[in-house]
Amino acid sequence: MTPNDQDLAIIAKQLGREPRGVLAVAYRSPDGIPAVVKTAPRLPDGTPFPTLYYLTDPRLTAEASRQESAGVMREMTERLGSDPELAAAYRAAHESYLAERNEIESLGTDFTGGGMPERVKCLHVLIAHALAKGPGVNPFGDEAVALAADNGLRGTAIPADWPKYERTGDRGDGA
Repeated sequence: MTPNDQDLAIIAKQLGREPRGVLAVAYRSPDGIPAVVKTAPRLPDGTPFPTLYYLTDPRLTAEASRQESAGVMREMTERLGSDPELAAAYRAAHESYLAERNEIESLGTDFTGGGMPERVKCLHVLIAHALAKGPGVNPFGDEAVALAADNGLRGTAIPADWPKYERTGDRGDGA
């Protein structure tokens, strides 16, 4: 959805600066607030900006930072090395992100953000991607959103029906 002047004013307040390169509001929270923007691969001044989905809602950015401080990224990255199916799903999320960005404009790079596909580096990017695309596209984004929902954001910043937290790859048999 193309942002209107009110959306841009809210986003500017969320960011504490004027937003740049906003193409669309990619996700609105259940309370109607813009929470993720889709940005141009190149900012108006020509600067490359590979982060296609950018988290703007302060509730979500604070939660992403809290999870990062709690070591969630480290644990996720460790799982990448021991779970080939999870690694393949994360690579597919990376490839989908890259293809979508390249449809707008190729930056001539395969960098997408969030550490994809080799590691988990930024939950802000992964949460933004998961919320913009919905569950089932980015496994670690899905997990981080579910953790955020369980941490009090369900129904306000995150849809009430977002799937409950479950570690991707867990089979429930202790393996």
